[in-house]
Order: sequence, then C-alpha cells, then structure tokens
Amino acid sequence: MTRWNRMIALAALAAVTVLRGAAAEEPALVEFKFLSPGTALEMAKAALENCRSSGYQVAVSVVDRFGTPQVLLRDQFAGPHTPETARRKAWTAVSFRSDTVQMAEFSSATESRTALRFIDDALMVGGGVPVEAAGSIVAGIGVSGAPGGEADDVCARAGIAAIADKIAF
Repeated sequence: MTRWNRMIALAALAAVTVLRGAAAEEPALVEFKFLSPGTALEMAKAALENCRSSGYQVAVSVVDRFGTPQVLLRDQFAGPHTPETARRKAWTAVSFRSDTVQMAEFSSATESRTALRFIDDALMVGGGVPVEAAGSIVAGIGVSGAPGGEADDVCARAGIAAIADKIAF
C-alpha cells in the first residue's frame, strides 16, 4: 500500500468514526410544538377585533411553524387582496424567524440584502409576526388591510397577546 493510499484510508476511517459518533448522539426523532386549531383561531379573532376597534377591515392568517395555513379570517369589507397578503406575511415571519417590519427595513433598496424581496412568497411588509413559546417558533400571524404595515403589526401583536398565557411554558 502506497503512502497516498494509506492517507486516504486513514482519512476515510476518521470520517466514518466521526459520523458514527455524531449519529449515536443524535436522536432518531424530533418533536415540534404547534398551536392547536382552537388557539390559532382565538389569536386570529383577537387580531381581527383589535383592528376592528381601530376602524380597520382586515384579513388575518395564522400559519404553523412550517408556514402551512391553519386559520384565515377576512372581515366583510377587507379588500380581495388581503387574505393572500396576510398569509404571505405570516409565512415570511416564520420562514425568516423575524417580524416583517424588521424584514422590510433589513431588505430595503438601500441594503445589500434587497434580493430577499425576490424569494417566492416572501413579503417584506409590516404585519407578519412569529409566535414564540419557550424560545421556539410555534406559528406565525399575518394581518393585512390596515392603513400601513405598522398598523397591521399592532393588530398581529394584539392577537399574540391574547393567547400569551396559554402558550407560556
């Protein structure tokens, strides 16, 4: 066996040893926390009511931690674009693990990260907020239809506040 072949064999042996050690420490299954449908609905209703109390007709979307829709509510006079906009805001919040007010600033035309705005379904407009419990994202909420992303954000956060005691660990 040449020196080169011995080096390759030792490197392969080392890689297998490292991979075996990593696999032995890693559990075969992982667990995730999700909002129950009832809790997701309660949060969406609270956000909708908060917007209504300010005179806004909106749509509210709640997605699970992977961006799959759980709840969609649309007020009777909310624009036809608002359900999809709310869903995309919620999806963006969980996907980027950040609220969309921050994402709008982070990806503005003056920033080098402006390309983030071209990712399918990403919507860098205020009103999407990740929902966290014990440091993990369990859902996202998006609101669309208030006059501006900041007002949508206030309504979304009111929805989260309404269920905060239920998701506190």
